[in-house]
Amino acid sequence: MNFKAVFHLLSLVLVFMSGFLLFSAGLGWAYGDGPEAVRGLLYSAAVGFTVGILLFLFTRCKAELSRRDGFAIVVLGWLITSLIGALPYYFSGIIPDFIGALFESMSGFTTTGASVMTDLESVPRGILFWRSLTHLIGGMGVLVLCVAILPFLGMGGMQLYRAEMAGPSKDRLAPRIATTAKLLWGVYILLILLESVLLRVAGMDWFDAVCHSMATVASGGFSTRTDSIAAFNSRSIEAIIMVFMFLAGVNFALHYRVLLGEVKSYFKNTECRFYMGWMLLCVFVVTFLLFFSETYDSFGASFRYGCFQVLSIGSTTGFVTADFDLWPKACILLLLLLMLFGACAGSTSGAVKNIRVVVIFKKIKREIKLFMQPQAVFRIKVNDEPLEQDVISNITAFVIAYMLVFILGSLVLTFFSPDILTSCSAVAATLGGVGPGMSMAGPMENYAAFSGAGKAVLIICMLLGRLELYSVLVLLLPSFWKK
Repeated sequence: MNFKAVFHLLSLVLVFMSGFLLFSAGLGWAYGDGPEAVRGLLYSAAVGFTVGILLFLFTRCKAELSRRDGFAIVVLGWLITSLIGALPYYFSGIIPDFIGALFESMSGFTTTGASVMTDLESVPRGILFWRSLTHLIGGMGVLVLCVAILPFLGMGGMQLYRAEMAGPSKDRLAPRIATTAKLLWGVYILLILLESVLLRVAGMDWFDAVCHSMATVASGGFSTRTDSIAAFNSRSIEAIIMVFMFLAGVNFALHYRVLLGEVKSYFKNTECRFYMGWMLLCVFVVTFLLFFSETYDSFGASFRYGCFQVLSIGSTTGFVTADFDLWPKACILLLLLLMLFGACAGSTSGAVKNIRVVVIFKKIKREIKLFMQPQAVFRIKVNDEPLEQDVISNITAFVIAYMLVFILGSLVLTFFSPDILTSCSAVAATLGGVGPGMSMAGPMENYAAFSGAGKAVLIICMLLGRLELYSVLVLLLPSFWKK
């Protein structure tokens, strides 16, 4: 592994983080935040900038990144950004224990949205903005942004792009990978700006509008209010956020093609069609379960709250408008399934991803057909193209590995939580980047009550989920570190 090249790029990430921290400090000063909050952001920026510049100077080199280097940069990059991102919470005293601050930071950068902070209305705005900004940075990936400028450093970006971008497929929108990274970030920022304007028109102030837009398009879920979106009690705000939560769950390459005029791209894509159908089915089922169980007194209210929570959990955003812990057990089970499925590959969502679910369903269907006709040949197709057997095997192995991590994480967390529902839902919510779970980790609670060891388990789950297991697990192999 080329350690100089790895840490040279990581130094750039630290400088990026310092700039974002300085901007948050300036915003906090403009809003009249207390000196502790502003100093906490400034001290954090100073630490990041100093370490980043020293690393940059001592590791200057020109080298093509290998696949091994890409994995090391991605995993170490997420760890370093999360550590730097934790400093403002800790230095300002907002979160007095460092493991809690690291939990909040990792949750932000991995766009999980699980929080240990309470009474958000009393938190300084500079800190709240930094908290939402971690979603913006982590949603598309600051490392993908770095890919766009790697040619200026004399490094290749393809290996980093492969290691960083989630999902079984990495769509290239242009021949040069740096151009693809710029286009994806362009679509990402465009959606955030559009949602910000719409939320402002719907009644939010600019601060809340921008913070919630960053959290929505990144599929994050951090709110500026303790009661999340329920605090606004606005149908128009909820409707706008629902639309953008849904869009955040779609492959961003499809958004780009639609912007170019290829509107049918959404409907031609197998995964996107499944995503739309699956969301509609879940909305329909949850709405009728809520209505006939008399959880709400009207069909309109059942649809309003059911639709919002299905899209929120299904896109792994994690905003809340209702206490779904009180919903019928069938609804809770369906929401747990949504936490595991996630949305589309190439989106900002987490979890297994719908493309893998589609392939597994098609594989089961093929095995049933082969049981009846052993001599027949049935090909699994996605987007009308047959999949190679090694791709199908890789997807099957990933789903099995994901479920094994989910089961193991749930088992370990039972030692630090009061009941099995809390354990399973908390692991599903952090591994899938959802945020709120059930019971002690439910929508009206947060993760502050978990012990330090419990938080550490969930921090690992967040990192594993965001980097889709293999990027992290490969570093545990002795062969990875051999020449």
